[in-house]
Amino acid sequence: MPIWILISLAAAAMQTLRFLLQKRLKLLGLSTGGATFARFVFAAPLAWAVVTALLIGPRDMPDMNARFWTFAYLGGLGQIIGTYCTVALFSRRHFAVGIAFTKTETVLVALFSAVLLGEAVSPFGWGAIVIGVFGVILLSWPKGEPFRQALRPTPSMGLGLVAGAAFALAAIGYRGAALELGTAEYFFRAALTLAWVTTLQSLTMVVLLAAWQPGELGRVLSLWRSTALVGLTGMLGSLGWFTAFTLQNAAYVRSLGQVELVFSVLIGAFVLGEKASRRELAGIALLGLSLIGVVLAA
Repeated sequence: MPIWILISLAAAAMQTLRFLLQKRLKLLGLSTGGATFARFVFAAPLAWAVVTALLIGPRDMPDMNARFWTFAYLGGLGQIIGTYCTVALFSRRHFAVGIAFTKTETVLVALFSAVLLGEAVSPFGWGAIVIGVFGVILLSWPKGEPFRQALRPTPSMGLGLVAGAAFALAAIGYRGAALELGTAEYFFRAALTLAWVTTLQSLTMVVLLAAWQPGELGRVLSLWRSTALVGLTGMLGSLGWFTAFTLQNAAYVRSLGQVELVFSVLIGAFVLGEKASRRELAGIALLGLSLIGVVLAA
């Protein structure tokens, strides 16, 4: 089995855990901006620790050109916006509807990949991605909410669509930045890109929070036991995504990463004792078919 598949599955599992922890931060009283900041501020030093450990070996620091910094910052800004919108959804009515719309990310990644990186997805791959989108919508749509809700514009829908586009931009930015680091070992390129991106994200969030919510910086640090755990799981998940992005087209990686929804259903069934509905089972079946198609297309 190609290593990018194993890495993507591990990253999806870690991201599932990180979202559960991040949702808890809102319950602890942090604002949407604070919960978003916690995602990055503790991840940056951890990412630099990984880079430092890797530099102990016979490695040289690669050159970082203007295209690297452009891709890195666009990707980092996309993730800030996507994370902010996702966290904002947690406190809204019909938030699960919004979460469903964030899953348009996979289609947008494929489009952005072709336009910005010149990496087109094959017709077979497009078919697998579209099947996966339908499966994801079935899995993430809230119980008891009619599908006609999708035809009614709501703030939750808007936040979900913006989040999906922002996360798609982030995926393309990260792959583009890692590819600009030349022929260095793929894991080192991923770790170095992650370290710089999380640093840029942390600095950007410090400026934004200092300007609009100055007291929130102290609250994030005072809750370091909870916020640091979000940073750790976020860093490990991102390191997995960044590594997979250096090895494979971002559209295929993010499509495979939708398996995180299956993980969520399994957690609900085996940990929380929730029974999966027929719609969820149908969604899992479609998503499974999509994942197989993505692997074959890649």
